[in-house]
Amino acid sequence: MPQRHSKNNNDLAFFTYDEKRKLGYGTQKERLGKDSIKPFDACCLCLKSLIDPMSCQKGHLFCKECILQCLLSQKKDIQRKLAAHTAQQKQEKEEEEEKLMLQKAKELDAFDQQNHGAVPQYSDRNYSRDKNGFHGANSVKVTSYEEEALRTMKAFWLPSATPEASVKVEAPSTSTICPEGNEKLKLKTLFPVQFTEDTSEQKKSKALDKTYICPSCKVTLTNTMSLVALSSCGHVFCKKCADRFMAVDKVCLVCNKACKERNLVTLEKGGTGFAAHGDHLQATDFKHLGSGTGLGLVRPAMKT
Repeated sequence: MPQRHSKNNNDLAFFTYDEKRKLGYGTQKERLGKDSIKPFDACCLCLKSLIDPMSCQKGHLFCKECILQCLLSQKKDIQRKLAAHTAQQKQEKEEEEEKLMLQKAKELDAFDQQNHGAVPQYSDRNYSRDKNGFHGANSVKVTSYEEEALRTMKAFWLPSATPEASVKVEAPSTSTICPEGNEKLKLKTLFPVQFTEDTSEQKKSKALDKTYICPSCKVTLTNTMSLVALSSCGHVFCKKCADRFMAVDKVCLVCNKACKERNLVTLEKGGTGFAAHGDHLQATDFKHLGSGTGLGLVRPAMKT
């Protein structure tokens, strides 16, 4: 049976729909699997297992070393931007003062020429002048001014004489931000997180990695569960136990430390890979055809 003519008709001056589809034109979609999802006990910066975990008030988990290094680098960047902004303000102030001094010097020269100089100043509008504002013997200055202008003129078509546009440095924000949630973050708002490790003999013999459980119901913590940490002591519970006990009794079940409702922080985590979990875990990648080769620019993948 012969093939369809539209698939064999490849001598056209434009791409057909079938050719575009074979070249990967358009938005390519792919669902992320479990291997592409960050587990709940992984750092948001290094994506490795947490070491001395710290959490912000929005529930983003970081290694202590990672988040301290991130905040320190942000502070250094802020100091650098503040120094550049201060230097620019100082330079602008000096340029403004220099302009005022030049303006005053020009005014003094004009006043001196008008009263004692040899160049006459004419107030009659009908008096004949040349196009550059000079008269008589003073017209010799015209050529010197033009030569100076031609010598200092910036030729935009020459790379060596291209004028440079001044880049204005805006005043930076002095507050550090969370690298995951982009909200303001201070060091004093971070609190340590303590996971309860499963120490049963069955788990030790089967699993090489650490597994964590809820200290109340002894259920293994996974990405399918909503987790709550107490900012007062750092212990982590499943959301059911936190709503049932801590929100009512106002005390931690592990250390008996008093807590309030504002101390219950819901931890952020990745999805599960299942469609019924409610997470939109689909990566999209837009590709368009290039000129002549069929290979075009690729926009970065986005998780929707």
